[in-house]
Amino acid sequence: MTQSEKITSIIFADDDSVMPKPPPKSEFLQRSIMDLFSMRGKICVVTGAAREKGIGYAVAEAYCQAGCEGLALWDYNSCEPAAEKLRKLYGTNIKSYKVDVTNSHNVYETVDQVVDDFGAIDVFVANAGIAWTTGTILDEINDDDKQWHKLVDVDMNGCYYCAKSVGKVFKKQGRGSLVITASMSALIVNVPNFQMPYNVTKAACMHMAKSLGVEYSNFGARVNCVCPGYMDTGLSDFLDKKVLDTWCSLIPMGRQGIAKELAGAYLYLGSDASSYTTGSALVVDGGFTSA
Repeated sequence: MTQSEKITSIIFADDDSVMPKPPPKSEFLQRSIMDLFSMRGKICVVTGAAREKGIGYAVAEAYCQAGCEGLALWDYNSCEPAAEKLRKLYGTNIKSYKVDVTNSHNVYETVDQVVDDFGAIDVFVANAGIAWTTGTILDEINDDDKQWHKLVDVDMNGCYYCAKSVGKVFKKQGRGSLVITASMSALIVNVPNFQMPYNVTKAACMHMAKSLGVEYSNFGARVNCVCPGYMDTGLSDFLDKKVLDTWCSLIPMGRQGIAKELAGAYLYLGSDASSYTTGSALVVDGGFTSA
């Protein structure tokens, strides 16, 4: 068997596979473009959703505004205040879950609990993450490697646990959309601040999305990632103002973005409007990586 035949047998393992596969049914073609962007009837999970200024909250709010049927908010800290605010604003059925994404069993058990609570998971946004805050890897504070392991556990391993667990749900359902928060740092090297560990984990998340986008397509699920540029979400407030100003000078649009400006990317990738989009990395960075 040639290498090409081996790859084909892996991707299209089912005996009843027919190529080419059929396009979307006529019902899909009759829907308006605005209806394709609707989240009506969908059960969504968003991790890292506790902070109102953060990306996760902005995504959760966008899904509520787009009419999602149910929403599960995850965070290491309590996200009940965020859940309560969104319930009052939009009347959405929302449950909050305190989850440590670095604990695989905690992730797997909570995915099962969400399915028990809502009956399904249609969209899963793996957004939980932390920043690298301790300078270069040669600085004395990093001699014990604790910060490295913490970052890898949250930003990369946590994403892996989420992707693995919800992937099993998607396979059973025969559908689903996983959206991973990567970063433009997966594509570039940041200056003047040095943050190699963060860049490495986000590059891993981006390639995880690309790889699983191919793998999960075999059972009808899609996997993509969003690569935000510099965003004013509070995670970078520890940096000196001179660094933040340097960032803005390097961004063609001349400023950091805000979380709400990312919400449309997550809405597209979570909705039926992106039915032919998988394994992609959608960059939203004010033109940084284009300059």
